[in-house]
Amino acid sequence: MNQSINLYILVMFAVTYLVRALPITLIRRKIRSPFLQSFLYYVPYVTLAVMTFPAIMESTQTPVSGLLALAAGILAAWFGASLFQVASICCGVVLIAEYFLI
Repeated sequence: MNQSINLYILVMFAVTYLVRALPITLIRRKIRSPFLQSFLYYVPYVTLAVMTFPAIMESTQTPVSGLLALAAGILAAWFGASLFQVASICCGVVLIAEYFLI
């Protein structure tokens, strides 16, 4: 049992290290490709979106209230609300939607 845990930790270390170390060792010149530059520019945003959107839909009791909060949050952000205001509006929309839907 203890050996398998050590093996798991070793594999996790190797994968994590390779993902971080390979780009540093393989790419030594400046990236000149506009496509690759734009791809690498948007990777953090896409990763955040992929982690956030399922959590929005699954963290509420009904997916409808999550979808309403998402729409309200997008509208609030579009019209210049701060992060705290957007979060408060989304929480309020979920509270109201779940009160009337359930």
